Amino acid sequence: MDRRELAGFLRSRRERIVPAEVGLPGGPRRRTPGLRREEVAQLAFISTEYYTRLEQARGPHPSREVLAQLSRALRLSDAERDHVHHLAGSPPVPAPGPPREVRRSILDLLHRLPQAAATVTSASFEVLAWNDVAAALMEDFSAVPPHERNLVRRFFLGPHPGGRRLYGVSDADAFARNSARRLRATAARYPGSREVTRLVDELLAGSEQFARLWASHDVDATPTLRKTFDHPRVGPVTVNCDVLDITGQDQQLVIHTAAPGSSSEAALRRLSTARPRHVDAPL
Repeated sequence: MDRRELAGFLRSRRERIVPAEVGLPGGPRRRTPGLRREEVAQLAFISTEYYTRLEQARGPHPSREVLAQLSRALRLSDAERDHVHHLAGSPPVPAPGPPREVRRSILDLLHRLPQAAATVTSASFEVLAWNDVAAALMEDFSAVPPHERNLVRRFFLGPHPGGRRLYGVSDADAFARNSARRLRATAARYPGSREVTRLVDELLAGSEQFARLWASHDVDATPTLRKTFDHPRVGPVTVNCDVLDITGQDQQLVIHTAAPGSSSEAALRRLSTARPRHVDAPL
């Protein structure tokens, strides 16, 4: 517990809150900015004496319940809430599993990329959202049971649509290595997730290749910058791969684009005019 840093952090958060934001009157008698100590204590349902001692760096170790109440009273953001837990010597409890809800703004962005195949994947490689071009280039995910929309499960265990292992990508070996490494890091971030544990157990039991990669304990993944899809209708489609982390969601926006003027760009354009198959939020 870093009492001095915790005291300074609590004081700085208290002083930034406008009383009206929490339903308290302002008035000319306030000599300090923000809330008074007794007001924070009242909002957090703790004694003024206890809160005062925390701000004076002489308080006892606060419980997780007290930290949660202070976080609500001080209107802390997610990052600030994690920070106050670390300062108090009580690291935040890990999330129960990888987030699966995709923000509305990200869903809108997917469909503003008409010439790109774009998907959103979770930390456990589940395809959470996609646009029309991705459905045409890879497969119509809306017709696939949710359990089978996981790319790492599909790669190592099948089924393989049209006999193509993960859509006939040219970087299959690199995907195998990187997915095992990223999944190991995910398992460490979500140690209590039954979803992740079950996925790893399935892969270990069903794939010798995955078991060998998992046994290496590697976690450093190398990004793939370019790959080729073997598409059954338009032939090889070579694309650039850009992966953007979605802040606060532990998800990735994966964007595949073809070089301007290339035959692959023409192929993506033909695919983009196929029957629309997108689903805004499949889960």
